[in-house]
Amino acid sequence: MAWLFPVVLLNFGFGQLFKWSQRRGYSAPIVVTTNYLVLCSTLCLFFIFDSPSWPPLRAPAIVGAITGLCFIVSMFTMTHALARIDTASTLTSFRLSIIVPIAVGTWVWGEVISPVQATGIALALFSLALLTWRRSENTAGNKSPLVLLIFLLQGVSLCCIHWVHHAGLDEQRLYVLMFTAFTAGMLGALFVVWRRLPLAKEALWAGAGIGLFNLVALSVTLTALAHIQGTVFFPLSGCGVVILDNLFAQFIWKEPLGRMGLAGAVLGAFAMLLIV
Repeated sequence: MAWLFPVVLLNFGFGQLFKWSQRRGYSAPIVVTTNYLVLCSTLCLFFIFDSPSWPPLRAPAIVGAITGLCFIVSMFTMTHALARIDTASTLTSFRLSIIVPIAVGTWVWGEVISPVQATGIALALFSLALLTWRRSENTAGNKSPLVLLIFLLQGVSLCCIHWVHHAGLDEQRLYVLMFTAFTAGMLGALFVVWRRLPLAKEALWAGAGIGLFNLVALSVTLTALAHIQGTVFFPLSGCGVVILDNLFAQFIWKEPLGRMGLAGAVLGAFAMLLIV
């Protein structure tokens, strides 16, 4: 459980850095793509100088490529949704996607949860809905398909992260991460070229900094999942990150938490005690 605290802090930090880049008006596809390319390049250089001979990489390459594809599609879909539908619906579907890896962990990988933990998970999911729900203006058009797509894509991405452990690749998790970032970065670059997006220097620097931070965050997350069962890890980390997000929004970004948000934070803290 000791790994959960740094995971929550790092994932919270990654989200805040991405939010900061959005508030500065930087292009999300540029920032996201640069993040992955820098992450991949850093790991590749590390492996080149660390060891002249690499282990067999077929399995890490397959898992990493699939994970990278899911990552970039999920991120681009979410950033697209933020510009098309209300933020509340987007973030709620994004956060509640932890249901997917919990279900897969239980039904596919045979992870076991106690009745008390199951109660805690249910309360955690409810608290996430309260914490991410915000009253907002109605948006034109039917948003349900996009909300469902975000939920499924992010859920599959989380399953891919957990797949590293169940594929027996804990010892090669950094190689998986390198191939993940390479795939996501290349696909993102193709999208940027296709859309002819301008490469603003500030957005590139922001993406590079976020990429180095994300390298640490994802490395710690993969290490934590090598030691903590997914049905415990995902609700605990999800609740922890969202509680910090909302507290930071309340006191730093000056976005009022509101009664429902406060109720969600209290409920989430109680749920975490049940899950541990």
